[in-house]
Amino acid sequence: MKLHFLGAAREVTGSCTMVVAAGHRFLVDCGMEQGRDAYENTPLPCAPAEIEAILLTHAHIDHSGQIPHMYKNGFRGPIYATDATMDLCEIMLEDSAHIQEQEAEWKNRKAQRSGRAPVEPEYTTRDAEEAMRLFVPQQYDRPVRVFDGVEAEFTDVGHLLGSASITLRITENGQTQTIVFSGDIGNQNQPLLRDPEYLTRADYVVMESTYGDRDHPPRPDYLGELTDVLQRTFDWGGNVVIPSFAVGRTQELLYFIRQIKAEGRVHGHDGFPVYVDSPLANRSTTVFRENYSQCCDEETLALIRAGQNPLSFPGLCISQTKEDSIAINADATPKVILSASGMCDAGRIRHHLKHNLWRRECTILFVGYQAGGTLGRALLEGADEVRLFGEDVQVNAEIRQMTGLSGHADRAGLERWIGNFAPRPAFVFVNHGDDDVAEAWASHLRHEGYTAAAPYNGAVYELAGGRAVCLDPGTRERIQKAAAPAKEVVRTSPAFERLVNMGKRLLVVIEHNRGGANKDLAKFASQIQALCDKWDR
Repeated sequence: MKLHFLGAAREVTGSCTMVVAAGHRFLVDCGMEQGRDAYENTPLPCAPAEIEAILLTHAHIDHSGQIPHMYKNGFRGPIYATDATMDLCEIMLEDSAHIQEQEAEWKNRKAQRSGRAPVEPEYTTRDAEEAMRLFVPQQYDRPVRVFDGVEAEFTDVGHLLGSASITLRITENGQTQTIVFSGDIGNQNQPLLRDPEYLTRADYVVMESTYGDRDHPPRPDYLGELTDVLQRTFDWGGNVVIPSFAVGRTQELLYFIRQIKAEGRVHGHDGFPVYVDSPLANRSTTVFRENYSQCCDEETLALIRAGQNPLSFPGLCISQTKEDSIAINADATPKVILSASGMCDAGRIRHHLKHNLWRRECTILFVGYQAGGTLGRALLEGADEVRLFGEDVQVNAEIRQMTGLSGHADRAGLERWIGNFAPRPAFVFVNHGDDDVAEAWASHLRHEGYTAAAPYNGAVYELAGGRAVCLDPGTRERIQKAAAPAKEVVRTSPAFERLVNMGKRLLVVIEHNRGGANKDLAKFASQIQALCDKWDR
């Protein structure tokens, strides 16, 4: 068995590992890189058509976002994921594709004015829709045969609706080895979701390290903190604007607000309206409701059994259209506005900031991580003025942040997760963490007696007999902003890259037809010859 680390190696996004085992090649996760890139990801060492399956830990775009691109370039294998992950991917991949199309359209408008060649989106909504046909939904804790000699099992890891650790049992040459991919390990005591389920046996482990160098602060009083923000702002006559990630965080906030309303914690503003102004968030909330029984904790299930909807309450208003969104700020009633994106870099939230940032009676409440270089980070760091839609907007509103809301396990949570394996795994691979953090967590594991390493992008390991041998260390060179090259560099377009991948797919299809009827093979060859004659010019 070999592991090729192709993404999220000493980085937090772009998760992708290729497994070569039992005569097959498949991927665990197929994520898109987001934000700053520290290392250049190693290209897939084969054509997408040669990948026989994808196993997906969860729906976040940094784990699933390249699936439509794989489809566009020839991949046609099954995609194994939990039911809820499949449901979330249906809307998240479509949304990602829509963004790709919008960006390409914007770039092409500029290119047309300057005479540059047009670009095409990395993938389209059609690619996303077609890729969804490949999904094979799975239930937790039920082994599934992926290939002869390869069995997979999904275990609830409590990070996102439908998220899972994946256990692979691989049999080669009469010997069976077990490897566990942690996926993103969830935090404990989150609203809605169950706590992570711990696994106990593995020969090898590939685990995330997002918070491998620190612990979360003591669990805050979320209800008390949110109640205080609502009460103060409504008393001032203002709005509470919450930039919120559409999948996961928005649903947690609805859960808290339902409880605040049910317990009458906000005084003098009975029935205050709450607007969810994000089509993706609204569709995600529907997916949550459809998957309560599989993924939610006992407290949430108790509410459902009592006839209550954990994500609904009087005063909840769903905004779908552009006109709905515009009308929100035309109403002077103090209200809560939940809108994406969570870091304020795109989406409808920017319109709500334009209408509310300058008002002293309003509050902007951040409930998630704000990456460097984003508008959200600038506001948290005390910007006095920001530019929105070509206008300078004064920051007079109160800027607040609720800390401690995290879907990732901290260092103590990672220790609990890895500490449940008995006996200890023969080798632990550390990924999905910033460069220094991944190395710090691997070093901590070694100090605790584990054999562990944090591979670099492109690293290849062979696993056998309880040993992990590095065949290729990958690249340790960090991406740097270099001066323009002295000589012209010929770059291939995405369209040409796709053409090359289709050629590789054709070779795969030809090989699959080995042993076919001579009549059929002759017809196939004639079709290829006609195609070559048409384009060989």
